[in-house]
Amino acid sequence: MTPRYSILDLAFIPEGSTPGDALRNSLDLAQHAERWGFERFWLAEHHNMIGIASAATAVAIGYVAGGTKTIRVGAGGIMLPNHAPLIIAEQFGTLESLYPGRIDLGLGRAPGTDQRTLHALRRNPMSADRFPDDVLELQAFFEPAAENQAVQAVPGAGLNVPLWILGSSLFGARLAALLGLPYAFASHFAPAALLQAIEIYRSEFRPSKQLEQPYVMAGVNVIAAESDREARRLFTSAQQQFTNLVRSKPGRLRPPIDDIDTYWSPEEAVQASSMLKYAFVGSVTTVQVGLQAFVRSTGVDELMVVSAIYEHAARLRSYNLLANVMSITHS
Repeated sequence: MTPRYSILDLAFIPEGSTPGDALRNSLDLAQHAERWGFERFWLAEHHNMIGIASAATAVAIGYVAGGTKTIRVGAGGIMLPNHAPLIIAEQFGTLESLYPGRIDLGLGRAPGTDQRTLHALRRNPMSADRFPDDVLELQAFFEPAAENQAVQAVPGAGLNVPLWILGSSLFGARLAALLGLPYAFASHFAPAALLQAIEIYRSEFRPSKQLEQPYVMAGVNVIAAESDREARRLFTSAQQQFTNLVRSKPGRLRPPIDDIDTYWSPEEAVQASSMLKYAFVGSVTTVQVGLQAFVRSTGVDELMVVSAIYEHAARLRSYNLLANVMSITHS
């Protein structure tokens, strides 16, 4: 099995940088990814996170799509409980109108933020309970408008914007299967239910107008460098980041350090490392072997790669080396 490769960019803001720097780096990465043969480039919605610059996700997608030509660009994802479905249909209908045939819309059920920020977004904490109905409402807005339809998405109605269901639990797997939509599992930070979710999705899948056969994408962390040692050092930025999440103190992406054990406690190491279970770190050969084993064990159709690397040049180099893995795999 030969999977497709794509990129999930959280528009990380490294220490010493600004959100503007992060977004410009996102565009630069997308331009390189397009040349290197990646399938799609997604950005994710997070709010009140000082280390992530993609809060206005549709705006960031438009910026990246406007600076590229062929790569698919989309949301991985939009947290639908934060929005009225009509607004999302209009936003992504606008994007599809400007960049036809290149826009994806991944949908998540989590708010992507804390309760206080959810209140600032003017959303009800119980909005997530309506997620299946909201997905159906959003789908309806993308259908051709009926005669005398009172409320239409303009732009949006009649446009082909592929929907994806995102998830890190069995709920999303069942919903994606029921609706016949492609399913993306967030195994890059929540790996525990990956195999069970894939099994449920495939066994319960019902064909739809959008998709005839189940299609699974899985998130993985990849840090590639010239040597295993250098890659492991670069990886300490992600390890520090996840340690900070364990401490409930998220921040900007920190520079790599020589010894991660000086940063986390043994207990924090266990928790952070469990979230980073699917991290493939090393030289081209090491990463290739790890990813091949992952694909064999999961049978996924596509890998969505996250690379939390402090220096932009090192991040570009990591993805360039991954492109070498892709070329080897596809040869």
